[in-house]
Amino acid sequence: MNAQDETAKPSDPPSPAASGAVSAAVLAERLRGLAPSCGPVRLVGIDGHAGSGKSTLALRVAEALGGAPVLRLDDFASHERCFGWTGRFAAQVLEPFAHGESAVFRPYDWHARRPGRTRTAAPAPVVLVEGVGAGRRALRPWLSLLWWMDLAREAAWERGRERDGPDLADFWDGWERAEAAHFRADPSRPFADALVQECGEGYVLRK
Repeated sequence: MNAQDETAKPSDPPSPAASGAVSAAVLAERLRGLAPSCGPVRLVGIDGHAGSGKSTLALRVAEALGGAPVLRLDDFASHERCFGWTGRFAAQVLEPFAHGESAVFRPYDWHARRPGRTRTAAPAPVVLVEGVGAGRRALRPWLSLLWWMDLAREAAWERGRERDGPDLADFWDGWERAEAAHFRADPSRPFADALVQECGEGYVLRK
């Protein structure tokens, strides 16, 4: 795949009838055929700009897999360390999975601004990791597959701001600067196995 700028505007989404769009169930079936990448786990990264649809894709595919675990990188980030979670993720998720053990972590509570209650995630055959930075260089060696949600940065951020409302406007101002800096230093899109576009209730994948 050609290395492209993270902010490059994708082509207009094709219509479902002409696009060859596939369902989440079809994507889930493809994941089952991957080779394990982290112990017994097929770890699948879903990256893209904030607001691009990563969570929705992850939840749909997880449901199609019969309830596969979904790890949200928002649970590992914090107000002070938007992208400084790599060591924690490695210690609490990657290393246990590599040994066939459950991940144990305390998701960050964005309202209380402190870690919440302890959660566990079993080393299932497929585990989805969704969030900005899921394809960063420190994680890529552990992934069986990396998808990039191919929605232009400005469009994704606008959708995210509308979703979160005016109460989080100040947070979004800081987040946009942090995300832009992250992708300049550690881009994910050029390394994705496929670029994913929403197309109605389905998805179009491009190399």
